[in-house]
Amino acid sequence: MSEIPKAYEPGKIENKWYSFWLERGYFTPKIDPGRRPFVIIMPPANVTGELHLGHALTSTLEDIMTRWHRMNGDPTLWLPGTDHAGIATQVLVEQELSKQGLTKSDVGRERFSDVTWEWAIKSRENINRQYRMLGASCDWTRDCFTLDAGPSRAVRTAFVRLYNKGLIYRGERMISWCPRCQTALSDLEVEHKDVSGHLYHIRYPLANGGGFVTIATTRPETFFGDTAVAVNPNDIRYGDLVGKSVILPIINKEIPIIADEAVEPSFGTGALKITPAHDPTDFAVGERHDLPLVNIMNPDATMNKNASPYDGLERFDCRDKVVADLRDSGLLERIEPYLHSVGHCTRCDTMVEPQVSLQWFVRTRPLADEAINAVEEGRITIIPERFTKVYFRWMEDIRDWCISRQLWWGHRIPVWYCQDCNKLTVSVDEPVGCEHCNSERITQDPDVLDTWFSSALWTHSTLGWPSDTDDLRYFYPTSVMETGYDILFFWVARMIMMGLEDTGQIPFHTVYLHGLLRDEHGLKMSKLRGNVINPTEAIEKYGVDALRFALTTGSSPGNDIYLGKGKLESGRNFVNKLWNATRFILRSIDVELAEGAALPTTDVSTPQRVEDRWIQSRVNSLISSVNRLMEDFQFGEAGWRIYDFLWSEFCDWYIEFAKTRLQNPGVPVSVNADGSDELSPLPFLTQTLEKCVRLLHPFMPFVTEELWQNLKQRLPNGHRMPDSIVLAPYPGADETATDPEAERAMNATIQIVHSIRNARTEHKVRPDKWIEAQVYATDLLDEIASQANAIETLARVRPLAILDRTKRQPDEERALVLVLGEAEVVLPWTGMADQLAARRRLTQDREAIQTTIAQVEARLRDNAFLSRAPSHVIAMQRRKLTALEDRLQRLKSELSQLD
Repeated sequence: MSEIPKAYEPGKIENKWYSFWLERGYFTPKIDPGRRPFVIIMPPANVTGELHLGHALTSTLEDIMTRWHRMNGDPTLWLPGTDHAGIATQVLVEQELSKQGLTKSDVGRERFSDVTWEWAIKSRENINRQYRMLGASCDWTRDCFTLDAGPSRAVRTAFVRLYNKGLIYRGERMISWCPRCQTALSDLEVEHKDVSGHLYHIRYPLANGGGFVTIATTRPETFFGDTAVAVNPNDIRYGDLVGKSVILPIINKEIPIIADEAVEPSFGTGALKITPAHDPTDFAVGERHDLPLVNIMNPDATMNKNASPYDGLERFDCRDKVVADLRDSGLLERIEPYLHSVGHCTRCDTMVEPQVSLQWFVRTRPLADEAINAVEEGRITIIPERFTKVYFRWMEDIRDWCISRQLWWGHRIPVWYCQDCNKLTVSVDEPVGCEHCNSERITQDPDVLDTWFSSALWTHSTLGWPSDTDDLRYFYPTSVMETGYDILFFWVARMIMMGLEDTGQIPFHTVYLHGLLRDEHGLKMSKLRGNVINPTEAIEKYGVDALRFALTTGSSPGNDIYLGKGKLESGRNFVNKLWNATRFILRSIDVELAEGAALPTTDVSTPQRVEDRWIQSRVNSLISSVNRLMEDFQFGEAGWRIYDFLWSEFCDWYIEFAKTRLQNPGVPVSVNADGSDELSPLPFLTQTLEKCVRLLHPFMPFVTEELWQNLKQRLPNGHRMPDSIVLAPYPGADETATDPEAERAMNATIQIVHSIRNARTEHKVRPDKWIEAQVYATDLLDEIASQANAIETLARVRPLAILDRTKRQPDEERALVLVLGEAEVVLPWTGMADQLAARRRLTQDREAIQTTIAQVEARLRDNAFLSRAPSHVIAMQRRKLTALEDRLQRLKSELSQLD
């Protein structure tokens, strides 16, 4: 058995173990009808390039769940996949073509599709490589792509079923349109930004010549599409004008004045131009009042013939021209600055154009009602619970879903138009002719489906639906859908709707929502701020396990996660701490083996020594709390508990106590059945470490596998253990190991060592200097006395006397007295410090504090300060005075002890 290297080298170990896991097929579950599986379908990453930190967070959280359930013996499927990401990918490929001086029109639809497929294949390979780098234990034999044959057939089937039920229709509705991408956008593809614009006050002359109505608008170029002026019915300023008409300037078109409660009297002048074809609110007003729709723009945001005489002008150029002409005609009353929120395309940052367009829509109300019931009835649980209200609000206010996109990359809409009878053929398979008149002169709809349509089917299309597959029967419904809270409506809600519609069953039992990633200052990560962390670079510098731990530890469901250099370094330090602790234990085992001692085992007899009983009690308490937290989806807190136990109780205390026994083994009082002696801590070191490594494995898979394998080689029962920690059982708590008395005794012992160390630091005692100490105890006298060697070594005290507290004589000599919960520590000044130097330092500290106290008291007597200063500042000064007075009393006490 070779000694593990002095330093942990993440790269070598990560590659070695991931290849090992893949070769052994550990991530591919077998269907076991007698066991309920645990299933996560990975949210598909867009094939638009590399993974970002958000993907690393999602991957880590899902891997934690997956590895934990696998270790608990559940048939576990984590199915990976990628999304074709319609508009996002098309924009990137168009940008690549533009570098060659080409447009998509230059290459044609077929060639463009081929080029985009090449891009997608390379991107998928890169994404999957990065997921492997992150340690994702997903079943790569089931890897899926939204444009694969199976999911594509599922998409066409779902479309046809909804169409035949009257839940998909084609109609004119208000949508967000990107003039650059020249496609309709989903709400998720629109980012609203505050824009410094203007509010234009324009006079519309009354048709009867009796004056004018002044309207306020941010978009004067759209007035060509106005079909009414609206006022609030309760606005007394315009009561006598309702029912009359105004004349649109420049084009001299007469439109009515109407009353509608959607108008806010406080906005602008209280009179609004209504442009139903170019504003969502106006569209709703137009529907209520049966107003005509006048589209004034071409797809590229230039003005069309309905805006004559500005036909062909770009929309913002048209705005400038309209404003100038209105000013010349005396109809521009005034312009004032105005900050307002304007939608922009998330892919190209172009300002979107709200407009009425002929598109395909899903009638969502019937689907939403079923989805609401599933959550209301408790069949689906949303974590954290507060997002349930958000879900209900969105679903109750849901609008019909625009699913058509004017793109070339994606699932082509399975609708064919007959050039002879003008009827539609809607079919899963490509038809040879019109289903109504058999004409072969049919043309497929050129549009593709919204990417979210195929994503909405992801939980069942990946398992074979609409076919009745073994995977679908066994693994559906899935267990958990884990994703960011920002797409609860855009994706999760749609999966629930479509899962219920297509299969009659919920798609998952639990929705786990994580927060958004921010830097250590709480700022959103962005390239502009320069605070983006590249996961690949972080892995190269800190290692995968450190990154995973930094992403998850201390986090909680639904709350944003702060991540910076400090947290990554903390993760790396923890890996190194665990590595060094394990290295010490393995070397200690090897030393004993070389001396002919028996191998330690993880199945040790009941411990006799108090520190061994203590560590067994503490690790079982940890196991119990971690399992409870994992069941409650509190992964961040579970990871933190493991970290805190390993760093503090195990490494900083138990290993240090164990070292004093290994360095001074003494004479064993008896020999246990396994051949180990009572005085050796190695069986308990080994047992605790092995359990903790298994506890930590879902969070830090690579370093735990490496350490567990090295530990396994040195255990007599190692040949009976699984080939990998991946298959090892997750630790379960042994309630019989709980030992409150041992915990009480060791807490007292640790407090004694800790207090002496603090006193040494405070009084600047040299680290190598031995000082005298007396420890007085009552109830725990025997237990503390059994730790005399450890106290002496760890606190560096000699001579050490551990005495009965009830027999202590007060003021035996000049000494520093530390009163603790279970004991009293007396440190004679003669041994601890140079009394003259100590008196000089304490005197100087006393004089400095007295000066400061005088200054604070003077300030608190100053009426000018008391009258002008805020109350919290005054309170702070009073608290400061109290703290200074307490410190002064302690200094006086220490000086009196010296005297």
